[in-house]
Amino acid sequence: MKFKAMLIASAMAFVPASVMAADLTIGFSQIGSESGWRAAETTVTKQEAEKRGINLKFADAQQKQENQIKALRSFIAQGVDAILIAPVVATGWDEVLEEAKESEIPVILLDRTVDASDDLYMTAVTSDLVHEGRVAGKWLVDEMAGAKCDIVELQGTTGSSPAIDRKNGFEEGIAGSDNLKIVRSQTGDFTRSQGKVVMESFLKAVGGENICALYAHNDDMAVGAIQAIKEAGLKPGEDIKIVSIDSVPDIHLAMLEGEANATVELTPNMAGPAFDALDAYFSNGVVPPKWIQTESKLYTLKDDNKHIYETKRYLGY
Repeated sequence: MKFKAMLIASAMAFVPASVMAADLTIGFSQIGSESGWRAAETTVTKQEAEKRGINLKFADAQQKQENQIKALRSFIAQGVDAILIAPVVATGWDEVLEEAKESEIPVILLDRTVDASDDLYMTAVTSDLVHEGRVAGKWLVDEMAGAKCDIVELQGTTGSSPAIDRKNGFEEGIAGSDNLKIVRSQTGDFTRSQGKVVMESFLKAVGGENICALYAHNDDMAVGAIQAIKEAGLKPGEDIKIVSIDSVPDIHLAMLEGEANATVELTPNMAGPAFDALDAYFSNGVVPPKWIQTESKLYTLKDDNKHIYETKRYLGY
């Protein structure tokens, strides 16, 4: 594989970097399509690959780690030039990543990290997941301005790095604000349907009148929760403040209608920086840093949510 990389670099030495990845075959193991954001990431990754002339081999894991491991082993057996993976959970990757390393196939993590030695992957292209949660927490602190607020939390998939980090970040964001307290916290598995089911259980257990705010680890769970709140005869966004993460079109539509209050953006274009890193590596032997951070932006009711919604829909969310 090193020899192959050297041939590519030599033959394309005078080709612009923007097309340097052409003729490469890259495997992409995607978690699934559990959310609008995840579907957008898949769409953008395929668009980026097509734009650069990359032969992208795509595998949908349907939210199962065993499917991702099988996909990675299949990519290795096929002798792909590189592998992109959005890992469904953080642990259990050492063996298959070691196999990729032994085959000299660089692996890039997209939007999630793993609990493995960093010599087993080239780089991770992610947002700062803790920072996302912290931004959401600080928004709620400012929004409540010292008023008492009992919070319910919809966590992401148990054991996944976004669920772990977004929870820790939010707790950091509200730390020191004694008026804010998380009274219920349960996984909604990042899906709209489970977000609705779990929110219904929160409303029954706590009572809607006793819930001040909902913090959801992603927008899809928040949208499901909004439906549950409405069916309970309450006004989401007013009776219960809602802050979530991802910035998918439907949460901006909810904000436009006053049914959600804030979201922290997670860009779906993780592949662009990943392909850029592979360009530099295959053309010039440049090894990227172990973490390539993407931007996280807070959107609230003060933003032009109609325009944001239409723009994101156009981009393929």
